[in-house]
Amino acid sequence: MMFRATLIALTLSTTPALAQVQIQEVTSPGGLTAWLVEDHSIPFVALDIEFSGAANLDPEDARGATYMMTAMLEEGAGGLTARDFAAATESLATYFEFDSYRDSIIVTAQMLTQNRDEAADLLRLALIEPSFGEAAIERVRAQILSGIDSDQNDPGEIASEAFYSMAFQGHPYAHQTEGTVESVLALTRDDLVDAHQNALTRDRVFIGAAGDITPDELGILLDTLLDDLPENGTPSPGPANYQLEGGLTVINYPTPQSTALFGHEGIERHDPDFFPAFVLNQILGGSNFRSRLMQEVRVERGLTYGIGTFLSLLDHEPLMLGQFSSSNELVAEAIDVLRAEWADIAENGVSAEELAAAQLYLTGSYPLRFTGNDTLAAIMARMQSDNMPIDYVNTRNDQVMAVTQQDIARTAARLMDPDALHVVVVGEPVGLEDGG
Repeated sequence: MMFRATLIALTLSTTPALAQVQIQEVTSPGGLTAWLVEDHSIPFVALDIEFSGAANLDPEDARGATYMMTAMLEEGAGGLTARDFAAATESLATYFEFDSYRDSIIVTAQMLTQNRDEAADLLRLALIEPSFGEAAIERVRAQILSGIDSDQNDPGEIASEAFYSMAFQGHPYAHQTEGTVESVLALTRDDLVDAHQNALTRDRVFIGAAGDITPDELGILLDTLLDDLPENGTPSPGPANYQLEGGLTVINYPTPQSTALFGHEGIERHDPDFFPAFVLNQILGGSNFRSRLMQEVRVERGLTYGIGTFLSLLDHEPLMLGQFSSSNELVAEAIDVLRAEWADIAENGVSAEELAAAQLYLTGSYPLRFTGNDTLAAIMARMQSDNMPIDYVNTRNDQVMAVTQQDIARTAARLMDPDALHVVVVGEPVGLEDGG
């Protein structure tokens, strides 16, 4: 869950086909702003409503409240029980999804044109008048506790929790979005009501819409959905102040395969060197077999089935992260290769061939990211929350292609810090000791 917003931001690029997409800015009669791509070829509309701020808004004594509140939004509203709400959703052939992350709550909806008003009324109940009934609270609480228990037996989740707790002590990022067993057991209905009032507010909402709807119709729809939300909520927590130094943390866990999560501080989305960093990441550990780490760690040495890196664009502290799994006997060698490649690209940059291949991949793979109106709506909402210009999709490709070897060399020397690289290993690795 925590990577969803990051992946959308990082996979945006442009092709000539995308240049034909016309994004309109729409302002509702009530003052809400949305970006719209009209498409009347199919009689439905997709909405993506993003509220900035989620788990990072939880108070210290109510960790997991926003996550649980979001899960409760379809568990009864406006006098409807959870079963009634599900039946109404099904009868309208509509689709709603409510997700909570570290930095945002994402509400997605797909509505048929023929009963769009009825579907909007139903979604409004979930957003404005959730019931937070005691029976539903206990049902959802049990589901969340089951998920936490599962995470405690997942090496990847264990590594992530350890990395974030060490990196962001004293900040909400140090805590998992779901909370802990203890905090979830202690949550009350009042905590959920407070989380609802603090997170779902008009001042932090970003909206993307795509499909069979006009600007005037969309404006009316938005006011129906959101006009009764509170204007303001809890302020965001502020900078996270990354605190993790370079090194190694080993967490013993009985498994034949170790999982490694590695990283250090990253780069802001609006940093002048973001595009060079984006292309650099693709060359080092991007999503294909041509990346350096895949070639050196998997192809050349057979130390893992897969390894990758990514730029995590957290609102309050960007990171550069990566992950792989390897047998306990081989993980130490894999980490040595990882550190060597990290240092090499920081010192020597990349070749012209690597740059050209990465640019070709990043621009050529773009059309695969747009699978329908739902994807368009999500990208437009994310663009707004990232404070990107409305014509970004029409200039994105040019910015990727403008990156030079010199840009990457400068950015790599600044961003890639072998001494700051911290690796968390969960398993029973041979030849590795905590702090080594």
